[in-house]
Amino acid sequence: METIARDIYYVGVNDRQKHLFENYLPLPNGVAYNSYLITDDKIALIDTVDISMIGRFLANIDSVLQGRKIDYLVVNHMEPDHAGSIGLLAQKYPEMTIVGNAKTFDMFNGYFDVPNNRLEVKEGDSLKLGSRQLTFYMAPMVHWPEVMVAYEAQDQILFSADAFGTFGTLDGSCLDTNLNTDRYWDDMRRYYACIVGKFGKATQVALKKLSALSLKTICSTHGPVWQKDINKTVALYDKWSRYEAEQGVVVAYGTMYGNTEQLAEAFAQGVVSGGLKEVKIYNVSKTDASYILADVFKYKGLALGSPTYMNETYPLIESLMSKIEHRGIPDRVFACFGGHTWAGGSCKKMTEWGEKMKWTAVGNAVDNRQGVKADDLLQAQQLGMAMAKEILNQSK
Repeated sequence: METIARDIYYVGVNDRQKHLFENYLPLPNGVAYNSYLITDDKIALIDTVDISMIGRFLANIDSVLQGRKIDYLVVNHMEPDHAGSIGLLAQKYPEMTIVGNAKTFDMFNGYFDVPNNRLEVKEGDSLKLGSRQLTFYMAPMVHWPEVMVAYEAQDQILFSADAFGTFGTLDGSCLDTNLNTDRYWDDMRRYYACIVGKFGKATQVALKKLSALSLKTICSTHGPVWQKDINKTVALYDKWSRYEAEQGVVVAYGTMYGNTEQLAEAFAQGVVSGGLKEVKIYNVSKTDASYILADVFKYKGLALGSPTYMNETYPLIESLMSKIEHRGIPDRVFACFGGHTWAGGSCKKMTEWGEKMKWTAVGNAVDNRQGVKADDLLQAQQLGMAMAKEILNQSK
């Protein structure tokens, strides 16, 4: 097993079989479930893995312990992809003490019925293992209410639960110093947007608290162990949790017969004509919403396009709007366009949604009737130019 620091080992596993994280988010690059073992006078295991990987996980632990027993299991996060193996682990190590906070054990009682000893910790409490000790800090709603982190001061290591995590397996090493990390940044933003994104205020509170700690290593429960890129990782979480956006526009549209797609193309041309080079166009029927959501976190502008469907917005656009709304993303620039044959409705619904989000609206919705005309395309292009102008003006 790979060594993170003296007597601290990575014992996590890669999952290249699962297609959907939480049964709805695509995993084209797989995912890692990270767990860490500290072998001091006392043995402490930090978090477990998804129960589907229990065999490989126990083998990893055994290869390090060589017959020694686990004294403490630290449960930083109770979500089943990290806590799912606790029941079987507790059977193998019945004398192991389980360490968590009051909210941890409230959830624990609902998931498990194991007789192990329990140690409840509070903010600032420490657990001495020998020459090393772990100090615990609460991080509620990053992204569950029971979340806590553990800090090891000797080597300045933060065991951060899901914070600073990312999709993607660890291919060849868990350490970012041994990896080309370029491939992780987009997956990290998608992970943040989909998993943590609703809880920006809570993330800011946690970041402020942790800023008092000296950090050389961050051990998240997903993705690389951050050392080389630790400053970049923390800076990105700070940026995303403040909902800070870059100059650019996401154009997301639904289309049944190609008319709304033509408007989307014209709108994007207008954005570029207006002076912005970063434009991402998504057909919601072909691109999973998690990728679109990740770019809504990244860019300042969002344009939605939808035909009227049963007097409502196109179902996949409606679903995307719901996902964005649930995350409470503030301070974006918004425009919309669409069409209908006999009765409109989609543009009205999207306009009302933009008002509900309290975003800056540019122009009026372009709502074409039946086939797209040259004037419809011109209006869409002008609307795109107006969005580019607004975004550029806001950045001055």
